[in-house]
Amino acid sequence: MPNDRLSEPPSAGIPAPARMVQPLSDTRRRLNAVLDNATVAIFLMDERQRCVYMNRAAEHLTGFALDEVLARDCPLHDIIHHTHPDGSHFPIEDCAIDRAFPENNQERGEAVFVHKDGHFYPVGFTASPIRDDAANIIGTIIEVRDVSEEKAAAERQSLLIHELNHRVKNTLATVQAIAAQTFRGRSEEGARSTFEARLTALSDAHNVLVQDNWESASLRGVIERALASGLAGASPDRIRTEGPETRLHPKVAVTLSMALHELMTNAVRHGALSVPEGRVAVTWSLGGEAAGAGHLSLTWRESGGPAVTPPQGKGFGSRLIERQLPMEFGGTAEIAYRSDGVVCRMDIPLAAPGWHGQDIVGRRDGGRSPFSGRSGP
Repeated sequence: MPNDRLSEPPSAGIPAPARMVQPLSDTRRRLNAVLDNATVAIFLMDERQRCVYMNRAAEHLTGFALDEVLARDCPLHDIIHHTHPDGSHFPIEDCAIDRAFPENNQERGEAVFVHKDGHFYPVGFTASPIRDDAANIIGTIIEVRDVSEEKAAAERQSLLIHELNHRVKNTLATVQAIAAQTFRGRSEEGARSTFEARLTALSDAHNVLVQDNWESASLRGVIERALASGLAGASPDRIRTEGPETRLHPKVAVTLSMALHELMTNAVRHGALSVPEGRVAVTWSLGGEAAGAGHLSLTWRESGGPAVTPPQGKGFGSRLIERQLPMEFGGTAEIAYRSDGVVCRMDIPLAAPGWHGQDIVGRRDGGRSPFSGRSGP
């Protein structure tokens, strides 16, 4: 479009003194160049709220060319601001932008415009009266910018804060439960050490989730983190892990990590890993993917350790595994205290209503992790 928008204003527009028309031709061209290269949309309105000028940014914003707007011969409001997003009529008398002229006052705010193609979009605006040399109001200049991205970013931030608040509350509830179980009937020194170890396990699970923005967690990553925390410098070939990769819902990842931490801690203190000959095998398989849901079957098996005798009561770890895990996820879990080593089996559904990040991904080759230095227990 040629840069002659301001060279011949319509009779209804803002008049230019005749004595200045010829001397200001170069100035007009410069002004057109400036306005048409501005990123903000600019509209000039006459005393009847008709648009007599709009720059290229305004044309891009609204979808209307200046000639189309001039041909309408009606208030700009009736072209781009006539309807609320709910479809109801928006009268010009209620429009803050159009109050700038009759009220002789600058107006700022946000509004929702209607694009030429019919879609709605949010804008921020400043509407200021234009005065002539005698201070008479002869029109309005309106500066407008699209704030769609800002609105979307604000909405994302609000959702993020809500999600963060939800996760913090869940984490605090988990910590509270850990503390209640850990300090029940325990000496302060022993309980403190156990509590700190459990918090570290919880932190390790969160670190795995952070790698994928809390959308889901790698099963192999969860297992390796939980097992690594208990090795304390011991040779990794004492632990064998084997199974396919998949993604876990964050809540499943945290609970599974805590369960494996409890099993690992018990193995190091009392079980197979308390003696040099002891070994642990963690194997898992995936089933039911064809049905669109799927489940994880995981087995923890100890061998080569001291003879095992069933405990007198249920501790935090056994309650977490045999009660909380089935209750939260609808799966099954059982710990068998066999004389030749503890065996724990867990079956966890990988999908439930409202869960996300549950698609089976990664390799199915049953490949082994860096822990897999030995072929069997």
